[in-house]
Amino acid sequence: MFSPLLPVKIASIYHGDLPNRMAKCTPDMFAALRDITTELANTQDSLVLSDMYRSYEMQLQSHLDFVTGKKSAFSPPPGGSMHEAGRAFDLDLDRIKHMGLAAFWPLAQRHGLRPIIDSPDSRKSEAWHFDCRGSHDLVYQYYQHGKGDNFERPYTALAASAIVSTGQKVDKLGNDPRTGYVQSGLIRLGRVIGDLDGKIGPKTNAALSASGSIRRKVSLPLPIKSIASSRQYFPTNTLFRGLSHMTSTATGSW
Repeated sequence: MFSPLLPVKIASIYHGDLPNRMAKCTPDMFAALRDITTELANTQDSLVLSDMYRSYEMQLQSHLDFVTGKKSAFSPPPGGSMHEAGRAFDLDLDRIKHMGLAAFWPLAQRHGLRPIIDSPDSRKSEAWHFDCRGSHDLVYQYYQHGKGDNFERPYTALAASAIVSTGQKVDKLGNDPRTGYVQSGLIRLGRVIGDLDGKIGPKTNAALSASGSIRRKVSLPLPIKSIASSRQYFPTNTLFRGLSHMTSTATGSW
């Protein structure tokens, strides 16, 4: 089961709420937005956004605007932004000027959000950007520790993992997001599969086998029928239930 993208109503720089096409996020980001908004309610500051969710097409346009000089802030091609996963927002720094960015950082971190820059300096590009990494931070760490090497940076692997987990494709991982989703899930469950590459090959099969989850070889395309048998290893794990759902929807059994 892919992570849902929930509609959210939140103030924006566009003289009203954030437009519907951008006002979508994962459940943990939704909770963070709600709780931060509540904390700021009785202060002189407020959470006002300029951007959040981007579809594949929206991310492509943002990237082209950067490449052609229409916008100065860096924007990666599709497959490389947490915006595509509903796990990033850009805020209006002027609306938190009383508390300041340095004070906003720990507030954001208490609610599971991370800045994308290394110090709370509002003069820096991307000072306005915050991510909700969730369990995908484990994919970042996986690549940071050299367990995969097909992405230029750990951050790009993080974004790819988050994006396919919402059911959106990442070009680098192929047209079917389910294969990347299964690999992402295995990495987040602590398995070593080599690269997150969207291919169910020997290393991914070995990781499934190590979980006691496989009785036969698995190949593209999905379903991976034998994932369900490893339920005993992760009986209460939401991520495992999501992987298992991939099987049940395709096979009609669980």
